[in-house]
Amino acid sequence: MAHGDRREQREPPPPPDPENGIWQGRSIARRFVSPEGFTVLVGRTAADNDLLTFKLGKPRDFWLHVAGESGSHVVVRNPEGLDRLPKETERFAASLAAGYSKARKGGRVAVHLARCEDVRKPRGLPPGKVVLERFKNVEAQPYQAEAGNAGSLET
Repeated sequence: MAHGDRREQREPPPPPDPENGIWQGRSIARRFVSPEGFTVLVGRTAADNDLLTFKLGKPRDFWLHVAGESGSHVVVRNPEGLDRLPKETERFAASLAAGYSKARKGGRVAVHLARCEDVRKPRGLPPGKVVLERFKNVEAQPYQAEAGNAGSLET
């Protein structure tokens, strides 16, 4: 290679770490652990929500979002491929979805629960906006860190 022909060698980005909410070397999600030990990831921004849902989330992972308001995407890792979440984990994840949304100041709110495989991103939708093919509604009290909720914040 000639002296004036230096091409910048870029290091490839580090591999994703779905268990810790890391994409290309940066944290895109807050990490919680549910009362039953499931990893629960909460997106930080609208763009991070897309990465969390479509890059880190696996098809059988569970996905939650507050109904009718803007808020964080929540992904519950499901390495065992369970058909349904344990009740306390569902309640915990739904409270995170409500707590990290514009509905956080309200009382009980509706939260959509789906599988990542049932979440779609049609071309042209802005960051964070998605379409659900199948979901169920669960009621949740918004999570508030100081309230001593079950489950723990890891990062």
